[in-house]
Amino acid sequence: MSTPVVLFVSLLLFMIIGVPVAWSLSLSCIAALLTMDGMPLVLLTQRVFTGANNFSFLAVPAFIIAGEVMSQGGISKRLVDMTSVLLGRVRGSLGIISVVASTIFAALSGSATATTAAIGGLMYPEMERRGYPKDFSAAVQAIGGTLGPVIPPSLMMIFYGVATGEPITKLLMSGVVPGILACILLCLMVYIIAKKRDMPVEDEPFSWKRLWDATKDSILALLMPIIILVTIYFGICTATESAAIAAVYGIIIAKFVYRSVSWKGLWEIFKKSALQTVVVSIMVVTAQLFGWIVTYYNIPNLLATSIQSIASSATVFLFLVLVMLLIAGMFMEALSVVIIVAPILHPVALAYGIDPIFFGFFTVFVMCIGIATPPFGPCLFVSCSLSQRPFVKVSKEILPFIAVEILVAIILIFLPQIVTFLPNLVK
Repeated sequence: MSTPVVLFVSLLLFMIIGVPVAWSLSLSCIAALLTMDGMPLVLLTQRVFTGANNFSFLAVPAFIIAGEVMSQGGISKRLVDMTSVLLGRVRGSLGIISVVASTIFAALSGSATATTAAIGGLMYPEMERRGYPKDFSAAVQAIGGTLGPVIPPSLMMIFYGVATGEPITKLLMSGVVPGILACILLCLMVYIIAKKRDMPVEDEPFSWKRLWDATKDSILALLMPIIILVTIYFGICTATESAAIAAVYGIIIAKFVYRSVSWKGLWEIFKKSALQTVVVSIMVVTAQLFGWIVTYYNIPNLLATSIQSIASSATVFLFLVLVMLLIAGMFMEALSVVIIVAPILHPVALAYGIDPIFFGFFTVFVMCIGIATPPFGPCLFVSCSLSQRPFVKVSKEILPFIAVEILVAIILIFLPQIVTFLPNLVK
C-alpha cells in the first residue's frame, strides 16, 4: 500500500473510531512515515520542531488568554445594554441586538462557542420573557456565534497562516469587512422574519443619556478590538505582539477596572488557556507534518491537475470548494477541517491564480458556517443546551440564517475585493 493511501486511510479510520483529531493526525503521519523507504523516524521530531519553531504561533496562547478573560470578564451585559439602546425600537430588536452583540463580542473573544454561550446566556431568557418564539430565539444565538472565528482575533486564521505560510497579519485583517457584511445581512434576515411573524417591538424610547451611560460602561471593552486592528493596520505591531498587548489589556480591564475576575478566577483562566494551547499546538504541528508528507508526494499538483479537468475556471473551483467544505462542516469540527485541507487546497488555489489571502478567508468563513449547521454544529448544541429546546426544531429555524451566510460566500466569490481590500492596505 502506497504512503499517501496509508496516510489518508489511517487518518479516516482513526477519526471514525473516535480518536481526537490531534492524535489522529499524529498517528496517521507516523503510519505513513513507517511505509516511506529510507525515511528515518527522526524526521518526525525534526518536522514537529520546525513546525513549532514559529514566532507567529506565539499569538495563539495570547489570543486564547485575551478571549477567555474578556469572555469571563462581565462584558457581555455591557455590550447587550449598549446595542439595545441603539436598536430597541426596531421590529424583532432583541434578535438584532443578539447578532450585533455577538459580532462585537466575537471581536473580543474570537471564539464561536464562547460567543454563543456568553451572549445567548443573556439574550435567550430575555427574548423568551418578551414573547419571542423559543426555537427562533435559540437559532439566533447559535448563528451569532459563527462570526467568532471570522472577525479578528481569529485563532482559525492564525492556524491557516501557520499551516500555509501566508502572512497572519493580512489574514486577520481580511475578516473585518466581510464579517460586518455578514452581520448586516443576518440582522436583515432577523428583521424580515420578525416582521413576517409580527414579533415584539420594544416600548422604551431612545435616550441619548441611556446611550451615553451604556457606551461609557462598555467603552474600555470595545477598545480591545480597536487596539488590535489599529496596531496591526498601521504596522505598529505584528499579530503576535498585538495578541500579547490584547491579553495584558484584557487582564487589566477585567481584574482592576471591572473587578469581575478574582485572582483565583484568573488562575483558572490561565490553566484553561494552557490546556487549550497544548491541544491546538499538537494539532497544528502535526498538521504541518501532514502537509509536508502531502507535498513530498506531490499530491497538491496531482489534485490540481484532476480538478482542472473538472473545474474550467477559478470560479467553478471556488464553488466546488464551497460545496465540499459545507458538507465537511456538517460532520467535522471546523478547526480540524481547516488544518487538514489548508496544505492540500492552498497550492491548488494558487494554481488557479486565486489570491491566497482571499482563499484563506474563504476557507475559514465557509467552515464557520458549519459551526452552526446540523447535524453536528457546536454552536447549535450550545444554544440548545442553554435554551433547553429540541435540536430538530432549532435546526429548522436556523436554516434561513445558514442560507444568508452561504449567500455571503457566493457574493465573495464574485467580489473578492471585499475580502482583500483591507489586507492590501496593511503596512
